Amino acid sequence: MATMSVSEAREKLSEAVDTAQTEAVHLERYGQPAAVLVSEERYEELMEAFEDAQDITAFDAAMAEEGPNIPWEDVKAELGWA
Repeated sequence: MATMSVSEAREKLSEAVDTAQTEAVHLERYGQPAAVLVSEERYEELMEAFEDAQDITAFDAAMAEEGPNIPWEDVKAELGWA
């Protein structure tokens, strides 16, 4: 994990971007965490994982809904899978 101040990152942006290709660059402002710079590839991986987690949460919420259950055979027939 690399750490640099925002002002240093501004002065050495190219270097910060190069470093972010192999590891996250944590940016600090006044000694406090401010942001994290990651590669485009890592960003896409994180977004996919986040979307997958949201899908699971939506599934869990749907499963927790009260009401009558729909038999799997009826669902398959409605989707044209049967």
